Amino acid sequence: MVKRFTDAIVVHCIDFRLQKYLDPWLQNHFGHDNYNRVSLAGGVLEFETISKQIEISYRLHKVKKVVLINHEDCGAYGKTGNYKRHKADLEEAERKVEALFPELDVETYYLHLDGRFEQMSRKNR
Repeated sequence: MVKRFTDAIVVHCIDFRLQKYLDPWLQNHFGHDNYNRVSLAGGVLEFETISKQIEISYRLHKVKKVVLINHEDCGAYGKTGNYKRHKADLEEAERKVEALFPELDVETYYLHLDGRFEQMSRKNR
C-alpha cells in the first residue's frame, strides 16, 4: 500500500539562494519523505494561497504541523521586506493558521542568507 500521510507541510519562498540551506534542514527535521513542500514567492506574503495549500495538505495527507519560513532579502517583498516586516507577517500567519486549524502545530522561521534559521514562533519565546 502506498503511504498517504505525512507529518508536516513546509511553506517557503522560491528563492534559489535558499535551497542549499533548506534541503539539509528539512531532511534533518522531517526525513526525505515526511513532509509536503510548498514554494511560493514571498513565503507567507500571500496568506490566502498558503491557507488553501494547508487545507489540502491537512485533508489529504493528515499533516500535524505547519512550518512557515520567510527569509532575508526577499525580492517579493521589495523595499518593505525588512526584518520587522517579516517578523510581523510570520506572527500574523501563525495566528491565522492557529485560528483556521487549531489542531495543527505551527512553527515559523526567518532564514538569514548565511543559512541561519531563527525561530520566530510565538509559543517558543
